[in-house]
Amino acid sequence: MAVQERSSATQARILDAARALFLERNFADVTMEQVATTAQATKGAVYHHFSSKEELYLALLHADLEEKKQLFQKSVDMAGTCRKRLRRLTSDYFHLPRGHREIISLVRRDVNVFEGDARSSLIRAYQSALPEQVEKILRDGVEAKEIEAADPRLLSWSFVALVEVSLSPHAGRVFPGAEAKLDHILNLFFDGAVSTAVPS
Repeated sequence: MAVQERSSATQARILDAARALFLERNFADVTMEQVATTAQATKGAVYHHFSSKEELYLALLHADLEEKKQLFQKSVDMAGTCRKRLRRLTSDYFHLPRGHREIISLVRRDVNVFEGDARSSLIRAYQSALPEQVEKILRDGVEAKEIEAADPRLLSWSFVALVEVSLSPHAGRVFPGAEAKLDHILNLFFDGAVSTAVPS
């Protein structure tokens, strides 16, 4: 294996190890030595690729958010109704490997660990990756009169909140499959919680 390929493989192992550790523990509780051990790399190799734990963590989060942005962009660009496109976007998210699916929650959990440009850049990357993608779809839905006229940004936050609730352990017990969760989220968002059996 060429030097460049070995270096890339080592970096990938380091990021995979960091993902597992940061999902399991708070930012403050993870050490670079633990990352090295989990990645089966030397501590020097970890510092060769990332000068600090903060740099490693931010690189991990930014890389993940960029991947999700590209994934969700496919739903933004596809033809179809607002509901169909949101279903595709949410389904793509639900079918990610668990570690890749859950890492986005670390942005909300740890955003206040950082300050200044690092914090601002992380928030901007999160907004660009998820809420703004949902907002684009909902804006199209409003313009096409598929949904009532409302502020697309507020609607996007509401939709993302429903998705986040569906990731809770309790929701996992109520809706053990991704399709059942998808139906619940979309029905609640588009149709509300009013029973059709009860006269309004």
